[in-house]
Amino acid sequence: MTWFLLCVGILLAGYFTYGKFVERVFGPKPEQATPVHTKADGVDYVPLSDKKIYLIQLLNIAGLGPIFGPILGALYGPVAMLWIVFGCIFAGAVHDYFSGMLSVRSGGASVPTVVGNHLGNIAKHFMNFFAVILLMLVGVVFVLGPAKLLGNLTEMNVTMWVAIIFGYYILATIVPVDKIIGRFYPFFGALLVFMSVGLIIGLAVSDHGFYSQGLDFATNFHPTDLPLWPLLFITIACGAVSGFHATQSPLMARCMQNEKSGRFIFYGAMIGEGVIALIWCSLGLSFYESTEALNATLADGGPAAVVHEVSTSLLGTIGGVLAVLGVIILPITSGDTAFRSARLILADFLKMAQKDLPKRLMIAIPMFVVGFLISKAEFGVIWRYFGWANQTTAMIMLWTGAAYLIKADKFHWICTIPAIFMTAVTFTYLANAQIGFGLDITLATIIGLITTAVLTALFFIKFKAKPAIPVQES
Repeated sequence: MTWFLLCVGILLAGYFTYGKFVERVFGPKPEQATPVHTKADGVDYVPLSDKKIYLIQLLNIAGLGPIFGPILGALYGPVAMLWIVFGCIFAGAVHDYFSGMLSVRSGGASVPTVVGNHLGNIAKHFMNFFAVILLMLVGVVFVLGPAKLLGNLTEMNVTMWVAIIFGYYILATIVPVDKIIGRFYPFFGALLVFMSVGLIIGLAVSDHGFYSQGLDFATNFHPTDLPLWPLLFITIACGAVSGFHATQSPLMARCMQNEKSGRFIFYGAMIGEGVIALIWCSLGLSFYESTEALNATLADGGPAAVVHEVSTSLLGTIGGVLAVLGVIILPITSGDTAFRSARLILADFLKMAQKDLPKRLMIAIPMFVVGFLISKAEFGVIWRYFGWANQTTAMIMLWTGAAYLIKADKFHWICTIPAIFMTAVTFTYLANAQIGFGLDITLATIIGLITTAVLTALFFIKFKAKPAIPVQES
């Protein structure tokens, strides 16, 4: 357990040290009116307290990602925990902070507009299409996951649960943000914390020791010998770095009342998600005696089966049901905000004001019809496309942050270095994966690195980057 506590401690220290540094580089302006003051509409721009926004943001970003991803990532062994810790501090939390704060500075704009403001119109149009596709995939993933868990707990079939969850999504997508999301999600956030802490305490007092195969960080433990590079960095997205968060941050950027709250809300929520990811990765590495045993459970019922088995074994029947319900609420509360974000992105693109209910329905209903059709595809295929689209969005958002800092003559490397890394990850994965070009991993890596070098060079040529000392924006 010492290693787990050390990892959590490093994450928390990262918030108070590197998070503070990132905030200083960006330079929040407490005296500047935020979008909620200048665009209040009673629907999407509604003032909320920082504590409420933090818990809502945590729920929005912490769907199945920091649970299913780390469970699958545990197959690679303890090295997965290193990616969660350092990816979260130096990439994921930075990504979330800039996606939120650049939205604040852009009047609460959605991610395509933010990207377009700093990378140009071509990037904006690409992101309009790409972000909606990602959000549709997220919404579908976050329907199928909880539907399967609910199917395990009840006698109702999965298709019925899919229909019920979609019905809720429609409601949550069109009503004002403070009616459901602002009212109930802070409570669900508390349930999330209770569930996560309860499981790790349950592990600590159980007969299961922590990290049954030891803490060998140099060995790839994957039972089917899947390559660690680049798959680990695609498999564990939420909890380390996730482009989906860039689509969620603008929702809370529209409710935030002071720019100084950005580090707590955006950087801090990502650190919170990192802790959740550490818990589930530790459970995967500890509850089962080997990665082969973990893989056997995954083969029988996927990550949902692992969640059910671990929760009921460690917390008993009642505690297990509560824990599983917490895991059901997590994706549902991210899925509805995924569709809500998609509605807002489409509304921005169509220049259609969303204050009137009929206009919200004009976008929402066709969107949910498409989402339901996508849900009929195989879950594993949807998850793989989601993983790649997710990290590609993160890559673009990190380059956006780098462009903003370069143009502001600030220390851009806090965004540029993780952007370069994620570019190598996504292009190598696309070249290697069966959903991409299916090339040999060595050739795929060479292609990924060359593509990254070319794109990085073009970026520096375009923005004429030069070293800059971090300064507080006046």
